[in-house]
Amino acid sequence: MSLFRKKSIEGILAQASDSESGLKRTLGASNLIALGIGAIIGAGLFVRTAAAAAEAAGPAVTISFIIAAVGCAFAGLCYAEFASMIPIAGSAYAYSYLTMGELIAWIIGWALIMEYALGAATVSIAWSEYLNNLLGGQIPYEWCHSPFETSLKGEHGIINLPALFILLALTLLLIRGMQESATVNMIIVFIKVAIVIAFIAIGWQFIKPANHTPYLIPADAPGHAGYFKHGWGGVLGGAAIVFFAFIGFDAVSTAAQEAKNPKRDMPIGILGSLVICTILYILFGHVLTGVANWSEFAHAGKEASVAYAIQNYMTGYSWLATAVTVAILAGFSSVILVMLMGQSRIFYTMSNDGLIPKAFGDLHPRFKTPYKANWILFVFVGIFAAFVPGNVAGDLTSFGTLFAFLLVSLGVWILRVKSPQIHRPFKTPLVPLVPILGFIICLGMIIALDPETLKAAFTWMILGIIVYFTYSRKHSKLNSPADILPKSDDFNEKKI
Repeated sequence: MSLFRKKSIEGILAQASDSESGLKRTLGASNLIALGIGAIIGAGLFVRTAAAAAEAAGPAVTISFIIAAVGCAFAGLCYAEFASMIPIAGSAYAYSYLTMGELIAWIIGWALIMEYALGAATVSIAWSEYLNNLLGGQIPYEWCHSPFETSLKGEHGIINLPALFILLALTLLLIRGMQESATVNMIIVFIKVAIVIAFIAIGWQFIKPANHTPYLIPADAPGHAGYFKHGWGGVLGGAAIVFFAFIGFDAVSTAAQEAKNPKRDMPIGILGSLVICTILYILFGHVLTGVANWSEFAHAGKEASVAYAIQNYMTGYSWLATAVTVAILAGFSSVILVMLMGQSRIFYTMSNDGLIPKAFGDLHPRFKTPYKANWILFVFVGIFAAFVPGNVAGDLTSFGTLFAFLLVSLGVWILRVKSPQIHRPFKTPLVPLVPILGFIICLGMIIALDPETLKAAFTWMILGIIVYFTYSRKHSKLNSPADILPKSDDFNEKKI
């Protein structure tokens, strides 16, 4: 049995078109755009903007956002082509199965657990912290921290109940139905985007032109001696910092099997959410660095940098600082929701392929959602969120995301060469240039990750390889010769 045996396009089409026993197609373009915005705009906008300005870019953080968005757009264009062409849950896992074979697909599926499952756990822990801040520290330390954490006062954590609560609430919502989940996500997105727009609109009148001069950090600025700490090099350094504020749009592709018209709506959802968030990010960065000088964020505000700018420079708008905390909580909530949704859909597809137990693919008899996968995911993520410190995951979420981006970019090019005749409702422009640039940028970002993160990721991948050879390879549905792609790799010109 070849380790690189591929799924047939016919098999994928049959799985995607099974509306009776499969997932329900209930999502329109607006739902998909909201899912993308829900996944992208989290606390990253409120934290990384100030960090990038203070550490590298200064007021030119707006240009950093543009560069980061272009980098994401390379991967986004590749995702859009695949999602419109192969309307099936599973995202990068499903695309890799078609283009690079089972082992690569398994590896990316295993890596995506780091993006979605560990990401959801980490964000739920941060959600707990911000909720307690909003409540003025009313939740006792022991009930909102893990047993491995101790406060400066000597208090010991027992369990992180708020993190567990938000995970349970969103799991129940996802089990109830995708349309219901999309509606709640739409409401959450409306709240946080409204607050972002309110900050931009109100803050605009408090902008001081002097704070934007000079626009690039001077070479002689204290603490900015490195190439990526000032000038145009600093703009690139800032782009690397804010890049991760864009992560999440790929989760839209996991809902392809639940889109009403995936050929049209998937590219709109993926690229539309990227465009909207980029515009908001640029305007937000311009206002924030205009209200307060970029140099102040190096030592003041930190994670509460936006609240710092409001309280110190926007007289009469202290209520907006509280609203920003609400926006961060809303942002966290939608990010968790989309991550749990994305992971459960990947589990669903992997289960249907036989690579993980059948329970992950069982659909609720009434709601047509992968409810067992949702419950199993809640237990796994819940244990992590309730009993493990949030900093343990580190940048593993980023590794999983970038690895997926890398393989999707490569996959588009491979499929263009091997099967140019397949109908593509949306085509990535300038192939192979766009996929190559997407591949190079993502590979560079992976290499730039902390060495300890790379070691942890490598260990996780080794564990995945063991699982594959002890379970997945034996239970794969491709063990049936009828399901294996013909050696010629000649796909039928069947339109989706």
